[in-house]
Amino acid sequence: MTKPMKIDFISDVVCPWCVIGLGGLEEALGRLDGVVDAKITFHPFELNPQMPAEGQDIAEHVFEKYGATPEQSAANRAAIQQRAADVGFTITYRPDSRIYNTFDAHRLLHWAGLQGRQLELKKALFQAYFTDGRNPGDHEVLVEAAGQAGLDPAAAREVLTSGKFAEHIRNTERQWYEAGVASVPTLIINDRYVITGGQPAELFEKALRRISEEA
Repeated sequence: MTKPMKIDFISDVVCPWCVIGLGGLEEALGRLDGVVDAKITFHPFELNPQMPAEGQDIAEHVFEKYGATPEQSAANRAAIQQRAADVGFTITYRPDSRIYNTFDAHRLLHWAGLQGRQLELKKALFQAYFTDGRNPGDHEVLVEAAGQAGLDPAAAREVLTSGKFAEHIRNTERQWYEAGVASVPTLIINDRYVITGGQPAELFEKALRRISEEA
């Protein structure tokens, strides 16, 4: 008997481990077809809420935030690229790669959820940033991603220019912070179980199977 499963996926658009975690989760759910019927809802978490619109050089940002040397950063990027490739996603790092502000991307993702196209937009934004090296805070990039996700570009532009859902995003982020979410991805299953990090499909499959049995 297939059991319903609620998955709250807390993440940021510029988080590579969120890409990896989503890929692992989807692979696991494919293996659990007929066992669980999962509904994934994406929730906002800004890794760098104070990031200016023009962004920051990624190497400079990583050094300032984590103290990583260029050699350490290069090794980390290579490991991330391989993990992403393992789940069928291409992450491309360029000499001019930057970290950007993602607040408007989260506003658009909330709207996409109301239209039933949130997963599609999430993937389009991941590709725009990680594969194509584009700015996920740029309204033109966001509108184009909305169109790729099967959403009305004109309606997406209206959401962005109007400032809709800004207060909702701030309140939602604050709720997750207060609930103790400190890193992403964080997945909350059936409002009870927590899985953090970009885990492989095997771990997700084992955890979700056990949760479904307990349910």
